Order: sequence, then C-alpha cells, then structure tokens
Amino acid sequence: MPTIVPDLAQPRGKPVQMAGSHGPLSAAQSKAVLERLRSQGTETNIFDRHLALEEAIVGSPLTTGNQVVLLQDGPATYKAMFAAIAAARDHINMETYILEDDDVGQMFAQALIDKQQQGVQVNLIRDSVGTLGTPSAFFQRLTDSGIQVLEFNPVNPLAARKSWALNNRDHRKLLIVDGRVAFLGGINISSVYSGGSRRMGAAAKPADDGLAWRDTDLQLQGPVVAEFQKLFLATWEQQKGPPLAAKNYLPPVERAGNQVVRAIGSAPEEPFSHIYATLLSAIASAESSVRLTNAYFAPDPQLLAALEAAAARGVDVSLILPSQTDSWLVFHAGRGYYAQLLRAGVKIFERRGVILHSKTALIDGVWATVGSTNLDWRSFLHNQEVNAVVLGADFGGQVQAMFDKDLRESDPITLEQWQRRSINLRLKELFARAWEYWL
Repeated sequence: MPTIVPDLAQPRGKPVQMAGSHGPLSAAQSKAVLERLRSQGTETNIFDRHLALEEAIVGSPLTTGNQVVLLQDGPATYKAMFAAIAAARDHINMETYILEDDDVGQMFAQALIDKQQQGVQVNLIRDSVGTLGTPSAFFQRLTDSGIQVLEFNPVNPLAARKSWALNNRDHRKLLIVDGRVAFLGGINISSVYSGGSRRMGAAAKPADDGLAWRDTDLQLQGPVVAEFQKLFLATWEQQKGPPLAAKNYLPPVERAGNQVVRAIGSAPEEPFSHIYATLLSAIASAESSVRLTNAYFAPDPQLLAALEAAAARGVDVSLILPSQTDSWLVFHAGRGYYAQLLRAGVKIFERRGVILHSKTALIDGVWATVGSTNLDWRSFLHNQEVNAVVLGADFGGQVQAMFDKDLRESDPITLEQWQRRSINLRLKELFARAWEYWL
C-alpha cells in the first residue's frame, strides 16, 4: 500500500472552494457555507485541516444545493430505484458488481427493458467476476432490447479490450437516472437483499440462507449528480465501450436541497485510493468521535495506526463489524487485529443476526461517507469504488441514529473476552492474514 501522510500533504488553512447550481462559489460564499456547517456541529478540525487536503486528493468539488436521502436495506433502496427508473425520460446509467439472474435481477431487467423500449437509453456496466454466475442469456436479452451492456475487465483474456487485469474489479454500485438523480452504496442487484434487517413483520423476511442482509445506500439529487455521472462516463471510456447514444448526460445543474456533498471515485490505476487517503485524513483530524460500520475489515498498517492514534488522543473510536459473513477469509483476517485495537482503546462491536454489508463512516458527527468501499486491501488497491461525503450535523445526526440502532443489535467485544478465544479461531486468523492482500 502506498504510504500516505495526510497531515503533511497540504498546509492547513488552504481555502476550500465549492460549486453550486450556478457554478463555483466565491471564496466568501464558500467560507460562509463552512461557517454555517461549523456552527451547527461540534468542535472539530474537519473544516480547518481536512477539507483542503480532501479537495487536493480527490479533484472533484464540494457541491452545495443537494438533497440526500439515507436508505437502509434492500426493500427501501429497491423501491426508490424502481420509482426513479419508472420516471426516466432520457437515459439510465447503471454500474454494478453483482447482477444476479434471480427474482430481483429479473425485476430490474424487465424495468430496464421497458424503459429502453420507450426510447430511454439504458447503459449498463457489469463486473465480469461479480456477474460470473449470471447466465449469458440474461445479458443477451438486455442487449437484444437495445440496452448497451459493457463487461468490465472480462475474465476471458480473449475478450479483453485493453491490458488484461483479472485482479482489478469494478466494485461500484451506481445508478444514475436522467443525470438528475443518483443512487450509490453497498447494495448489489440480488434477492439476498429482498428482506429488511429489522425483523419487523412480513416485509422483513430473511434471505434463503436464513439471515437478512444489512446494507446502506444514498439517493442524491442536485449538482453532485453530475460528478457521479462523470465517473460513470470515464469508466465507459476507459473500458473502451461502444459509442454511447447521444443523450443529455450532463443536463443543466439544478438546486435540490441544502446538503453539501462531494463525490469520490477511486480506481486501481491511480497512485493510491482517493477514498482511502481522504478517510485516513478525516480520522487524523477527528477530535471527538470516529464511527465506522463496515462489512469487510482487513486493515493495513496505516489505517490501524490512524485508529490507534485517534483513540490515544481521546477520540471515541467505535467499530461495528460483522458477527457472520459471506467471506470467511476477510472475516478472520480482520479479527486477527482485534486484540491490537482493543489494547489501544478502540471499541469493537459485532452486529448479530444479519449479514452486515454496510460501508459507512462518521467523523466528529459532521463528516459522513457512504459508499461501496470496504476497509480491506482489495478495496484500497484492486477495486474501482465510489463514495459520497456529506458534510453537516443534520445528515451526521441521521448517520449517528443509524449507527446507534445497529449498536443496540450488536455485541461488544472486550479484550478479556477476546484473549480467551479458542486455538481454532487463532489458527484461522493466522491463515487468513497471510492472504489479506488478495482478499
């Protein structure tokens, strides 16, 4: 992993520029927005020290005038997605890691085909490994309807359109409708998400394996959608996809709300993961709290050091991680770091009764991120990922409330308890950690 030193990378106090529905904000306007956000939250270094570095790393602007809706679990997310697809008038751009040929996958396929037949151009990027188990006939049906389907880094080297890179995967989950509404987060297109995780009534039926999947997504409207659209279009071009139909992919930007949001995309071709670097910087700037919820936790030394340093300076660092998982190796590789983190004062909780698949972070109650990025080497080195950063105590309060709900359904891990774990678990951790770079 490239060595990243957030504290030294940028001088403190560099002015942060923002963009709104009418283009870049002046320095005075940007300062006024940040002062408003600062006054509504807790005392934090985020606004003074971190944001300028984040801007230099990422390249995309902080945008004002956005609406952000926090979506929890598959049913709520799919309902919102289907509503947006049904309302599409110009185009639909979709990028996903997994797209299964099951009930949910067939529902999405039919919804997309229906729109294509109505004259709405549908463009789909699907990861070759993530969709390896999906029959070719499923995608042929989409193609036959006129949908443009692009396979990201084909497993078959004979189908490669550029240098063959089997280990580089497209882990993004992104849906953009008419260039005006975007969805992103951790949810793939699969029936495992057909039930909610709160176990309330018939709507909360678990998947066939007996466990519901707990995940988080965002629905966004406003100027930031154009930044996500640019990420999709860049991937299409880099993968040498066929020419896209002439559509209004970047419509005039319109104000939709009051949220301040930044789009962050990362790709393995870059010197380092933008999301990883900005997360390290945010943790390094934390003054009161770090709240991480993540499905796959196999940290590298820099992330471990950032978490330990935050706890050492009195920051309340809390992690919610899975108690059960669909990835045996990552699960045990991450558990191999529990003792080190617990000794440093980091609090660890394991979410019970579900397959935890969320990827969220909240720093000092005012810097929140939701996206596709896991806290493991694969996400930071080998995958294309996409996240949104949302600033402010309003949205931060929503993420904190979500964290608190998950916390009530989690079990604390204590150092004394962890030191009594079995030899069998210790051996699994040692074995898994030997493979964590490739997981």
